[in-house]
Amino acid sequence: MLQAIMVKPGKIIYKEIEKPNPREMEVLVKVKKIGICGSDIHVFHGVHPYTDYPIVQGHEVSGIIEELGSLVDCFRIGEKVILMPQVTCGKCYPCRHGMYHICDELKVMGFQTNGAAQEYISINKEMILKIPESLSFDEGAMIEPAAVAVHAIGRGGEISGKKVLVLGAGPIGNLVSQAAKGLGATQVMITDLSEFRLNIAKECGIDFVLNPEKEELNNAILTNFGKDKADIIFECVGVQETISQAISVARKGSKIIVVGVYGKKPLVDLGLVQDRELSLIGTLMYQKNDFLKAIKLTENSKLLLKKLITSEFSFSNYLSAYKYILEKKDKVMKVMTSLD
Repeated sequence: MLQAIMVKPGKIIYKEIEKPNPREMEVLVKVKKIGICGSDIHVFHGVHPYTDYPIVQGHEVSGIIEELGSLVDCFRIGEKVILMPQVTCGKCYPCRHGMYHICDELKVMGFQTNGAAQEYISINKEMILKIPESLSFDEGAMIEPAAVAVHAIGRGGEISGKKVLVLGAGPIGNLVSQAAKGLGATQVMITDLSEFRLNIAKECGIDFVLNPEKEELNNAILTNFGKDKADIIFECVGVQETISQAISVARKGSKIIVVGVYGKKPLVDLGLVQDRELSLIGTLMYQKNDFLKAIKLTENSKLLLKKLITSEFSFSNYLSAYKYILEKKDKVMKVMTSLD
């Protein structure tokens, strides 16, 4: 079978390797779709702080069960599945207290350990989930970023009945907005500088979209949400400007969930955080229950995942998918690699 290996930043080679045989607790999955995310692009550029080369990428993955290990009785050959790409130690404080997603020894497939950019992958049964037949393989591969969004919503507490502001309308910001609405938020406003991404947000049913270069953010908040402003703010960009915006427009006593991944350390006005008793809350990845919620939301048409797919490339053109993302910049959402 073929395996795609990023041997150094910007270079992918293909290697012919033996098709794996599943061990007794493993499942052999025929890979169907692989999504490319922002962290993958960081690896492509050589700026991901926790990834060495060579590396097999691929952590947003869907596939079909090809073979079962001798002790696996909870799956059937032919079922559609997705991967949960976390490798944890099970022994550290977070793992022992139900927070395995922030394990002290956390490894993520495609970054600190090899991922699924290959025709078949043999993986422990605990790391896969069935998805309904009604979901496409494209939707299946997008459950992973959707689980990121669902987990972020959970970090803010009860979302039902709340007014929500999301800064950043890229794939994760869009999914956070959709998940907020799907889980009961009454109104959601999303901001971005890209009209392309704002139009996608409109198509996904987000209540208010705003380009802060064209309309002043605080005025828009007062117009759309009233004088009580937003109940929860999700920062989904990871740059100085948006975290500063979040703090400056936040209502006193409210929550800011930090979802964006920061390449450069931002300066944070802790004077305002302290004076207004704001809660700055981090969020990382997900747990199994976040995947299950994301699957259910998608199944019930609360998450419109297909609307986020901009383009698709064949597995043999894996490198072209990265180049397409770099070329299109803010006119691209999710790019898929297909092994069909």
